[in-house]
Formats: sequence, structure tokens, C-alpha cells
Amino acid sequence: MLNPDLAAIELSADDYQRYSRHIILPEVGLEGQKRIKAASVLCVGTGGLGSPLLLYLAAAGVGRIGIVDFDIVDHSNLQRQIIHGTSWVGKPKIASAKNRILEINPYCQVDLYETQLSAANALDILAPYDIVIDGTDNFPTRYLTNDACVLLNKPNVYGSIFRFEGQATVFNYQDGPNYRDLYPEPPPPGMVPSCAEGGVLGVLPGIVGTIQATEALKIILGAPNTLSGRLLLFNAWEMKFRELKLRPNPERPVITELIDYDQFCGIPQAKAAEEAQKAALAEMTVLELKALVDQGLPNTLLIDVRNPNEHDIARIPGAVLIPLPDIEAGPGVEKVRSLLNGHQLVAHCKMGGRSAKALGILREAGIEGINVKGGIAAWSQEVDPSVTQY
Repeated sequence: MLNPDLAAIELSADDYQRYSRHIILPEVGLEGQKRIKAASVLCVGTGGLGSPLLLYLAAAGVGRIGIVDFDIVDHSNLQRQIIHGTSWVGKPKIASAKNRILEINPYCQVDLYETQLSAANALDILAPYDIVIDGTDNFPTRYLTNDACVLLNKPNVYGSIFRFEGQATVFNYQDGPNYRDLYPEPPPPGMVPSCAEGGVLGVLPGIVGTIQATEALKIILGAPNTLSGRLLLFNAWEMKFRELKLRPNPERPVITELIDYDQFCGIPQAKAAEEAQKAALAEMTVLELKALVDQGLPNTLLIDVRNPNEHDIARIPGAVLIPLPDIEAGPGVEKVRSLLNGHQLVAHCKMGGRSAKALGILREAGIEGINVKGGIAAWSQEVDPSVTQY
């Protein structure tokens, strides 16, 4: 309802007090605050991006907010997902988010969808809302959100983050471009590391999420200068903003229906390949590894293929750090070869995926090895609880 019947919208005495700083802005005014109160916004995800944008939309007076998420609050979320608190660890994120939103604005209607957005439910979930905000962190859900917005003719406020860099824009608004104009095809699975692997500066999603909230409010207010057609790039480490022009591609495929987005992004194929690779590798449990460690790793070269910063957090005794990027680039392969000296090669990472990948590369170079099932996470859980989990 981007063109609501403003005569039917009333502001209470509390509204006037709460939103006085908005109302005195000529660009907002009384009419604009009524538009905000009449607006409905759906946020897909309550993580790093969803946390700040939900807080600010609630504080701004958006009358109806929907939240889609099926995850629970984890300790590792608290570094950046500021809508959640320590007391909510282990509980549903959407319940935590609603609790905090209503503390800020008890007059906001908060709709909860504790489910994974899918091709089967997306159109029904998105349909009641004026604006959709993409706070997700994976390509299948981004394509799904985009395509559902195109089919329903909903503005899609997009943001993404990784390490120190973020980007934001508005898709599918006033005949502007959509997500498929920026990414016609998804990257190969595993090509873009997750924040769990690559890390993220805690304040970065706060900046990008707040930009998304700003764009949503501008759409509600009918502002002429949204990010539609412009991709805003931000580097927090260098404190620099850049902007790229985006235009609709006249040759892009016409979206007529929702599809299997995992299949489109190659997720099943990648999982099958990963499972096949793991099946082709010899494995040992952390208890079997402990028996070797207790003996001083006789005739065994144990390598840790995690990043150096992860190695600083936690380590298994006797492991030699040879990060996966070094193995992928080549020098790490030669380092393994020089250290092996006829010994048995054993590799571990955090949970077993990266070490399997490293061993696959080493196998192609003629070096066989054994993967530690569950990695250092399993070591911490089953062998040595003093080893920090992260």
C-alpha cells in the first residue's frame, strides 16, 4: 500500500511525541509519517543485516513488519546481530527480534514466519507487504526473493556483506533493474566463502543494514533519489564508498514462475561432488587421532589447513599449519611434500570440509592422506573441551 488513504490514517498523541523529529522534516512531515505508519515491510532474515534494519524500521514507526527466519540465536551471532541478546541464545531468532521490536515500538504489528523461504511459500509470504528487504546470506534465497518480488511487483531492497566490504541497492522498483541484472548466473558453489569461513567486521552489517532501512523509508516516502539503478559499494577498512550504475538487461530471461533455486545454484551437484570426494578419502575419528597424538604422532604428519587466525584461536597438538589457500596456490603442496618424508599424512580443518578439499588437491599431486572427521570442532567436543570452539 505505497499509496495509502492518508485520511484514514490517524496519529495518536504518542505518535506525535515519538516521531516529532520526523514530522518537522519538510521531506517527511505529517503526511510522510502517516505513510510510514501505513506501510508494511517484510524482512527475509534476522541476521547481521536484518538486525539493524528491523530496529530502525520499528523505531521509525513502520506499522507492520514481517520477519522470515528459521534459525536460532548462537553465541557467534552476538558480535554483529545486535537485535539479539545473550539471554536469547538457543532460542528462535524471530522471537528474539519480535521481543526487541516491541520494546522499541509496542504499536508495531509484527508477523512471524518461522520457516525457510521456498518456491512453495514465497509468493504467499511476500504478497501482503509493500516492500521486501533481502537480509539473506546465500545465493539460492537471493534469487528466490528477487524472482518472487518480480512476479509480485514488489520493491526489493538488497544488501550483502563479507569481511570488510558491503553493497546495497534497490531492485525491481520503478522499472529499474533486478538481481538478475547484477548476477545473471550464480557463482559456482563454494566460490564465495561464507562469513563463517571468511569472517566479517561486526559493525559492517550495521552500516549496510541501516542503508537498507534508509532506502525502504525513502520508497515509502516516495523520495526520487533511491538506489534503484545504482549499486553502492562500501569498504569499511578503507572507509570508502563507490557507486556503480546498474541497468536492466533487455536480453535477460523473463521470470514467469519460481523454480528450484538450489538446483539453479548447483547446490545438490556440489554436495554430491563433495560427498563423492569425501567417500574417496580415508577418514579417521578424533579419538583415533588422539591415540596418535598421545604417542607423539609416530610416522605421522598432521597438517591444519585452516587460516592462521583460526589456528591462533585453537589447535590440535603437533599440527603443522598449511592453510588451504597455500595448497590451492601450489606452494602448500610442495611444503607438504618436503615435510612428509615417508610419513602418513593426516589433515584437519574446523569441521572436515576444507581438509577434504585440500586432500583432494594433494591427491592430484600424487600425495595420499587421511581426513579427520569433524575436524577440530569434534576434537573439542569429544576429546578436549578446553580447546576453544568458535
